[in-house]
Amino acid sequence: MKHEGVNQISSALGIYISTLKTEFTQGMILPTVNGEQSELPPHPVRKAEEQKTTEPVAGNALKSKSIGVKIPTCKISLKDVFLTSPDELYRVFITQEMVQAFTHSPAFLEADKGGKFQLLDGSVTGEFTELVPEKQIAMKWRFKTWPEGHFATITLTFIDKAGETEIRLEGRGIPANEEERTREGWQRYYFEGIKQTFGYGARLF
Repeated sequence: MKHEGVNQISSALGIYISTLKTEFTQGMILPTVNGEQSELPPHPVRKAEEQKTTEPVAGNALKSKSIGVKIPTCKISLKDVFLTSPDELYRVFITQEMVQAFTHSPAFLEADKGGKFQLLDGSVTGEFTELVPEKQIAMKWRFKTWPEGHFATITLTFIDKAGETEIRLEGRGIPANEEERTREGWQRYYFEGIKQTFGYGARLF
């Protein structure tokens, strides 16, 4: 009985010491036979925990990225002179029949603040945001080929020049790649069209 008890105690101590050595040496730097140092492989449980802590960080980083696309825009300015009064020129821009005359196409206009308009067979649409008789017209304005929902802000200012009217156009928020097309469109379809249709571009002696 005495010998069996000693053997059981010795066996239990051997397992305990072996377990202690294994846990104590986890992650330690141990010398090799050649005198070089090598690190024991990381504990599998610890490695799994490290992976768990890094995965949410990566997920959060992806969520923080912006998903919107910003449109590069520009500003244009135009100036022209018409041989008519500010009152007459103002009415040309807000009267449906006159707009249809100088654009040579069907048009729809609601000449009030907040009123909608559609010109050139739907190629141009928008909304009047400010109407000051003889002085100024401001509008939200877009070509149908522009990104959906994007409008430029167009402001027309009428300046009395004693028998002539100087018109100044300022356009903001125009897509950068549409700058030249927009400038040429206003000059050709609006300014030149008005002059040719109503005779505001030539002096009558």
